[in-house]
Amino acid sequence: MSNTNFDQVTQQFESMFFGPARAYAAMTLDYSEKLMAAQFDAAKAYSDLGLSQARAALDVKDAEGLRSYVEGQQKVAKEIGERAKADAEKVVAMNQEVAQQAQKLTEESVSSASKAASSATSASKPAAK
Repeated sequence: MSNTNFDQVTQQFESMFFGPARAYAAMTLDYSEKLMAAQFDAAKAYSDLGLSQARAALDVKDAEGLRSYVEGQQKVAKEIGERAKADAEKVVAMNQEVAQQAQKLTEESVSSASKAASSATSASKPAAK
């Protein structure tokens, strides 16, 4: 096999297999990084909220303090609900973005593979006399 043929095969493998696999791996890694960051942010926010509520419970010393603490729990419950909803929406948006990127990558890979296959087919046909 000549160097030209070897280079052509290498280029075809790159465009049909390795390039798309590398792009998909990079996309997946970026998604994982974003998802972990979102999870860490949420965990920190929930932990901070829980610790502040535990401190507030320790500050209860009388009936008025207990009433104030219990009223504050309603605000905390609402805050947690809103935070959970926002976190879920963030993850859904990230999933949709990854799905769109994966679809685009697949379409580009199929197009690239089609072009490579048709050029390989035309290159292997004998020239007409």
